[in-house]
Formats: sequence, structure tokens, C-alpha cells
Amino acid sequence: MQNSHIPKALAARKNAYAPYSGFLVGAVLETTDGKCFCGCNIENSSFSMTICAERSAVFAAVSQGYRSFRRITIVGGKTDHDAEHIPCYPCGACLQVLAEFCPPDFPITLVDGVHPLSELMPTAFQL
Repeated sequence: MQNSHIPKALAARKNAYAPYSGFLVGAVLETTDGKCFCGCNIENSSFSMTICAERSAVFAAVSQGYRSFRRITIVGGKTDHDAEHIPCYPCGACLQVLAEFCPPDFPITLVDGVHPLSELMPTAFQL
């Protein structure tokens, strides 16, 4: 599966800091006006301080004033081959953060295709 952001996500994956799991993840979040924000996972020896690539990209975009997003592309795995061929689904925390800013039909692109947010997070928490 290829789309214009898969190579960018693979490049972002190279910046991941994952000395504990060895599982490198890269994400590219595109705003509705076409600006892209890359993210990678950053682990910490205090595991709860770790941040996923998806949240890294969302937080970078939001911190620069962006709140409207077109799509996100995610790749990940222990090897380059895995990252290119095995889908890396976002965790629940990342899906909840995406649900804060994105509609249920928001497209999440993985190497196996495009999944709407509502498919991966059918019951997002809402206040």
C-alpha cells in the first residue's frame, strides 16, 4: 500500500527513540490546509512518560495553532520490512486524542489501507 505520506512516515520513524522496546513508529498528520506534522515515538525509562508517534504529531500541530486535520498516516515495527508491510494500529490513548480533534470518519492510513477513526475507536470518551 502506498500513499504520498507513507514515505514521510517511514522517514519520521527513523527519528524514533525506542531503546526499550525496539519498536519504532512514525506518523504524519496532515492539516486541512495541507501542512504536515511528523511525529515519532519517544520512550522513557519511566514507561508512563513515553509518547506515541501519533500524539507527538498531534501535539506538535496543536502547539502551533492547528486544530483541523485531513488525515494521519502511521507506520511502525521493529524492522524496516515490518514497518512497510505490517499495519501498526494506534493505541487507545492516541485514538482518544484524535477523537478530540477529528470527526468519526477521519481517515487513518496504515500500510493495509485506510480506516475511519470510528472503526478503530467506536466509543470515544466525551465530556
